[in-house]
Amino acid sequence: MTRVLQVGALKPALAEQLVATYDADVLPTDDAARDAYLAEHGEQVTAVVTSGRFGVDRALMERLPGLTAIVSFGVGYDTTDVAAAMERGVAVSHTPDVLTDCVADTAVGLAIDVMRGLPAADRYVRRGAWPTGGDYPLTRRVSGARVGILGLGRIGIAIAKRLEGFGCEISYHSRHRVDGSPYDYALTPVALAEAVDLLVVATSGGPASTHLVDRDVLEALGSDGFLVNVARGSVVDENALVDLLLSGGLAGAGLDVFADEPHVPQALLDLDNVVLLPHLASGTVETRAAMVRLTLDNLESWLARGELLTPVPELLASSARG
Repeated sequence: MTRVLQVGALKPALAEQLVATYDADVLPTDDAARDAYLAEHGEQVTAVVTSGRFGVDRALMERLPGLTAIVSFGVGYDTTDVAAAMERGVAVSHTPDVLTDCVADTAVGLAIDVMRGLPAADRYVRRGAWPTGGDYPLTRRVSGARVGILGLGRIGIAIAKRLEGFGCEISYHSRHRVDGSPYDYALTPVALAEAVDLLVVATSGGPASTHLVDRDVLEALGSDGFLVNVARGSVVDENALVDLLLSGGLAGAGLDVFADEPHVPQALLDLDNVVLLPHLASGTVETRAAMVRLTLDNLESWLARGELLTPVPELLASSARG
């Protein structure tokens, strides 16, 4: 018997299709109800469908001894313990590529917004300050800026290509040099930050990248530097970021992600040189529909043929070594 389990709140279109096609259960969020469900049905669960926000940890996997696949909605999967999954022979998928363009568009939009101060200028007009306050203060131009991309994967490359159209000078840092890349490679995140006006964070999340952008990196970016983060809130040391923005150690930041979503530090809410978005980089009708479709296609392919269409990179690397 195949039993599909939903873990965490999913997009209505995805949840409805899972129920209609697979009669999928929803893992209760109440502790007592959750334990009761797992005790009764845990051994029967073959596949879990979750999202990058919730994921599946080692403890839950241990309650699902028949689990063979974790199918995740979203490109990020740091909330799923991939190492534990691999130990147990559980396959893991995500939804890359289909959201690349929208996330890259958002990163460029944030760069323009924060460097040109557009949201703050909009508020200046709306509150009636223009007639009495005069011209809005000068801002910084995006065209020709030196831009560093932290994480030159699919999304990082898409961001770089867009900013090339602005005549920007692009450099990057990733765990490894990208073969054939036309951009200058910086050996460390600090070296990258020292060399640029704008640092765009597009790396993957997870323990390996936690606080990759630490105080040293932010200080290297400096008082004239701007930060844009469309990756994960955990990648940036948020306390250091707030401190430097308040002290003038950074010129500004454009943020789509935060350390404790959906909670945002009050200090950031009060700053005019910060643009804040509610984790919406991939949030377009077209992209979310494509993500739903790919999630369902991964599940269908796994149940029918034992193959995932878009396994996470760790599984691909493991297959290559094998």
